Amino acid sequence: MNLWARVGVLGTLVCCVHSTRRVLAEPRGSKQPPSSTDQMELKLVQVLFRHGARTPLRPIPGAEQVKWDPALLEIPVQTEFDYTVTDLTGGPRPFSPYDENYKKTILKGGVIAGQLTKVGMEQMFALGERLRKRYIEDTHFLSPTFKPSEVFIRSTNIFRNLESTRCLLAGLFNQQKEVLNVWGKTIYFYRAGSIIILTDEPESEILYPNVQNCQRLKNIHKKIFAKVAFQAGLSDDLKMIKKKMGIDSEKQVDFFLLFDNLLAEQAHDLPSYPVLKNFQPMIEQKIIDSFYNIAGIQYDSRESLQMSVGPLLYTVEKNIKEAMDPSTPAIKERKLMLYAVHDVTLLPLLMALGLFNHKWPPYAADLIMELYEHSKDWFVRLTYKGEEVVPRGCRAGLCPVEDFLNAVSAYSINPAEYNMLCSQTEEELSD
Repeated sequence: MNLWARVGVLGTLVCCVHSTRRVLAEPRGSKQPPSSTDQMELKLVQVLFRHGARTPLRPIPGAEQVKWDPALLEIPVQTEFDYTVTDLTGGPRPFSPYDENYKKTILKGGVIAGQLTKVGMEQMFALGERLRKRYIEDTHFLSPTFKPSEVFIRSTNIFRNLESTRCLLAGLFNQQKEVLNVWGKTIYFYRAGSIIILTDEPESEILYPNVQNCQRLKNIHKKIFAKVAFQAGLSDDLKMIKKKMGIDSEKQVDFFLLFDNLLAEQAHDLPSYPVLKNFQPMIEQKIIDSFYNIAGIQYDSRESLQMSVGPLLYTVEKNIKEAMDPSTPAIKERKLMLYAVHDVTLLPLLMALGLFNHKWPPYAADLIMELYEHSKDWFVRLTYKGEEVVPRGCRAGLCPVEDFLNAVSAYSINPAEYNMLCSQTEEELSD
């Protein structure tokens, strides 16, 4: 599982400090967008979303565990939706070492670690319903019935993300359910056709900061974790919390692990340690401090962001450009692109876009990028958790596409550049 899995995909972000530099980020466009999107034609929607609420990734060693009842994993009937998982070329689903690793950790109550729960499924279904209202009912952008040619779906190859995608799709296309009553049991049928979710091998995945595929990023993480353990204030506060919880000093516990368990318990109305609840603001702040105070001192934060989400930003950028000038009928027909990601995907994305609000992305958080055309001019509009936001390089919510892409280009990186950057050593960079 390496470093990022050890802390629930949280630890990989320690190196991604918010950059205050304005590299290629100042607005330069002079186009004035219409006062409302009602006067514009929506061309493409890209949605990047975190999975719903889940069980903890691992328990806090030496602490009394809460009981995770298997009933918490029951599937709500309204979220049922058939799907098939393939690799990026349509072949069989790749092996998921992360899911295999989670199976080795059984929480009190008999539940496997890192699993999407009923609460999480309902959160994702609600997100799907919100997307349905905006893009089917209100704007009529998507067809009222699912069309594979209109919707592109990609997820990390982790079960909670695949299941989160299922629930989102059930909420988005819930009008296609037909209900039968068989011997007193309600059964749902779907006429959506074949739903295919694409995923990739863990070694080449771009939907999270990939320390397996970027040796330099992995080395940076190792050094930063070592520094975090001895930073003034952090280690003393951690020792204090462990002592109040009755945890032996030798136990491997960090703020990420405490935060992960606390949020999971709160999402399911389970009793948390009073110590954790009392120190929750401080625990979250310590996580923020970890990458604000340490990252960027020795390492270039722009390059850290490029290594973390540069390939994903390149894909987002490429999708926009292709929608503006489609080279094939298939690209022209494509309208919605769904990406099931993680908190550590959204965090560096928000940083690169100048949108990080000093809060960890909650379960089911979503970042939406809309592309509009108006009188041969193009504009981008972003929302985060349903609220319009103004990204770096833009003056208003409706942003000329040139300004947006100019800002994104400071952090996006193509595959060749990514491989080159990741293979460089610190000695080579200092020459």
